[in-house]
Order: sequence, then C-alpha cells, then structure tokens
Amino acid sequence: MPYQPIRFRAGYFALVLSLSAAPSQAIDNAAPPAADAMAQAASPYAIAEYRRLLKEYQDAHGAFEQEAGAYWNSIAEKRRGRNAKRREHQPINLDDYVLEQPPVYTGPKRPVNPEPEEPEARPPRQRKAIPLVGDLLQAASEQFQWSPRKPASEIEFKRAYARYAKAAGLTREQAVRVYSFETGGTGNYDVQAGIEHGGKRAISTAMGYNQLLTTNSVELMAEQGQEFVKELTARAASLSGPPRQAMDRKIAVLKKMVAFTRTVPDDWSAHQKLADTPQGWAVQAMVLDIDVGPMLQTHKLLTSVIFARTKGFNRPLSAAELEMMNLTGDGTGLDMVTMPQVMREQVPTSNFFQRGGYERNPVAIRHNTVAKLLAITDNRMDANCNLPGAKELAAAF
Repeated sequence: MPYQPIRFRAGYFALVLSLSAAPSQAIDNAAPPAADAMAQAASPYAIAEYRRLLKEYQDAHGAFEQEAGAYWNSIAEKRRGRNAKRREHQPINLDDYVLEQPPVYTGPKRPVNPEPEEPEARPPRQRKAIPLVGDLLQAASEQFQWSPRKPASEIEFKRAYARYAKAAGLTREQAVRVYSFETGGTGNYDVQAGIEHGGKRAISTAMGYNQLLTTNSVELMAEQGQEFVKELTARAASLSGPPRQAMDRKIAVLKKMVAFTRTVPDDWSAHQKLADTPQGWAVQAMVLDIDVGPMLQTHKLLTSVIFARTKGFNRPLSAAELEMMNLTGDGTGLDMVTMPQVMREQVPTSNFFQRGGYERNPVAIRHNTVAKLLAITDNRMDANCNLPGAKELAAAF
C-alpha cells in the first residue's frame, strides 16, 4: 500500500485535550459593536505603529516559513529515500530520517489593523455530510434491497468477533488492546467516531471496534470479499429453512458488493471515491452485520499482521505496534514498527507526517518521538483495558 498520511480516528481524538469555549460575557459587559469601533478613525500614530509592527511580523514569519519549508521538504526527501532503499532491500539507519524537531514560530503575532477593513467576500463553506448509522441502513436498503442482521445483544457481537479473530490468528491482547484504544474501552459494535462518551456529532465515518472508515470497508471488501463469501457459504451448508434463505440472500448481496468494489484498481484513492457514494455507504453497513462485521473488523488488523510478515517482520506485533499500522496505513506504520528501540528514542514523529497533518495534531507534537508516541498509546491501552467493554471482550476470547 502506498504511503498515506496518518488518518486519525476516535482513538487518537481521545488523546487530544478538548478545548472548551469561554463562557459568554454578560450583556452589560460586552465590548462595543464592531461597527462602532470601526467608525472611530485611527490616528496617524496608530497607523504608523501598525505598519511598523506588521513589517516586523512579516519579516519574522517569512523567515520562519522559509525555514519550515526547507524542513518539510527534507522530511519528504528522506521518506522517498527510505522507500527506495526498501525496494532494494537495503537497511534503514538513522541517516535516513530527519533527526531535528520541526521549527516552531516564536516571533511576534500579526498586529491588528486599526483601520476599518472590508470583510473578504467568501461563499459559505459547505460542510461535507458524514453518513450515520441510519444513512448506512437506508443506503443498503435502496442500493441492495438488504438490511444487516444486527446482534441481539452487544455481547453476542463481541463473542462472534472474538471467535473469528482468534481462529484467524489475532491474539486476545492485540484485539482487546486495540479495541480499548479505538473505542475508549466502552464502545459498542456500532460506535462511530465522535458519537461516544457524550459526543453529539460524528467526526468521521470510522465505525466499530477497530474504527473502520468507509474506505477501509470498501478496500477490505475488494481484497477479502471472496474469503467472506467462502466463509458464509460454508456456514450456510449447516442451515435450513428461513435461516438458510436469509444467509443465501446475504451471500448474494455480498457478491454484488464485492463486484462493485472491484470496479476500480486496488488503490486507496480509487476506493475512497467509491466509498463516498450510496453504494459505498451500503458496503459500510456490513460493519453492523453479525456475520460479516466481525470479519471486516478482524481483517482490518489481520492485513497489517500479514503485511508485516511479507516484509520479513516475523515476531508478533505488540498491540501498540499494530495500532500504529491500523492508524497510519501499513507502509508508514511498518516504518515505525521495524525501528529498533535506540532509533525510536531519537527519530521525531514528524518523519511520518505531512506538514498540515502534523501541525494539527497535538498528540504527535507533544509526544514527538516514535518511542514517546508508542508509549502514550500503550498507556492509553493500559487505562482503557480496565473499562467494562474491554473486560467483556477479553472474557469473550
């Protein structure tokens, strides 16, 4: 799989400190309306002082941007170099990483213009709709005339997941600790990023124990769908009557979904386009199905284990290492996982980001080496494994 910038989901958002808005001031303490303030003409001194401060800011910020641009260019160059060495099966060493932390702007802030400025006319920003469970179910009904079979209880889904994951080769430690990180240790089979622990608004399409994005589900269906069909066909052989008819119907729908996901090349960008369609939303509804959902959840992790083995990494992945691959994509995650401890303690996390993603991510900035990032992931897993959902999943294995 090609390099992908880190795609953060519920687990990493749980690490980020939430910022609460300051309480609104009482009406009688409110500042004068902006229109009244703008009506007061700025003095020549204020204008001259503003221009002086603006020049200082522009000079300082321009120098910073030049330094930062050079730094992030070197990050990209080093990444290309590592990829080339891996293709040639050459060893990776410290010289293949940027060992300095990213530059931080410490200059003056941009001054406030004392003169009235016409607000820049911009069209209203259109927020992209994030499908919720109801949207997925509607898409499945409209596109494939089908609805997922939901579990009778949460523990039924956990047992189905544990049974399939164990048979596929995942360990209890891997499954439970990744679940505890991704869902906060309490998430149900249909938990969606942003709508947990009191959250009211979805922040992404990530759903389930391992927080599959719609693109993950489309990609897994394209790559593993035939195995899913084979598994369900074997189960159908032992059924009869209405249960057999329902399973046969599900298999037929599954085959159609596999065909749909294979209409494009096996590429993340191509799968992403399919995922953002009604048919793609219907594929995501399979995450909710008691038969197919556990298989999707398992293979999200299992493909990372298999990828590591094909690259010659044969020791078992720790849960934190597996989570790095789950979060960042297999190629980027393996870059961190294969690194010896002495290098992990020296290599900055910025080596695995693009600039925009890094600067929006306080977790990676605060825990700014590979060793620190893995450590905080382990610490979060330790804490969340003591919560009810994680304990319930552990007991299901």
